[in-house]
Amino acid sequence: MNVSSSDPPSPEGADWPSDWLRATLGFLALRALAAGPSYGYAIIGDLEQHGFGAIKGGTLYPLLTRYEVAGLVATEWRAGDGGPGRKYFALTDHGRAELARLSTHWQRFADTSIRYLDPERSTKETLE
Repeated sequence: MNVSSSDPPSPEGADWPSDWLRATLGFLALRALAAGPSYGYAIIGDLEQHGFGAIKGGTLYPLLTRYEVAGLVATEWRAGDGGPGRKYFALTDHGRAELARLSTHWQRFADTSIRYLDPERSTKETLE
C-alpha cells in the first residue's frame, strides 16, 4: 500500500489504499446492483469504470456469496450467449434497505472526515 504519495489516485486504474477498498467494497457492490441484476465481471467493470480500480474476482465473489446468505441479494443462473452461463445477482428488498442505510451512514462519516481533515480547522497545536 502506498500512502505516502501526494498525488491522488487517477480515476483510470485507481490505486486506492487496499484498506479503503476493503472498508467500502460491500456497499459499493450493493450500489452497483441498484440499477438491476448483474454478474460479477460486469460489477467489477462498473466499479473500475467509476474510478475504483480493478477489483479481483477473488475479493468480490466471496462478498456476494455472503450477501446471498444474508438475504441482501438473490441469484439466478442465466444461459450465456454461446458460452457458459452466468450467475446474476439482484438486490432484494432487504438489500435495498441496507444500501440506503449504509449510504446515509457513509455520507455522515465522509462529511465528518472532511471537516476533520480541513486544514483550516482549529487544532490543539494552534490553540496553545
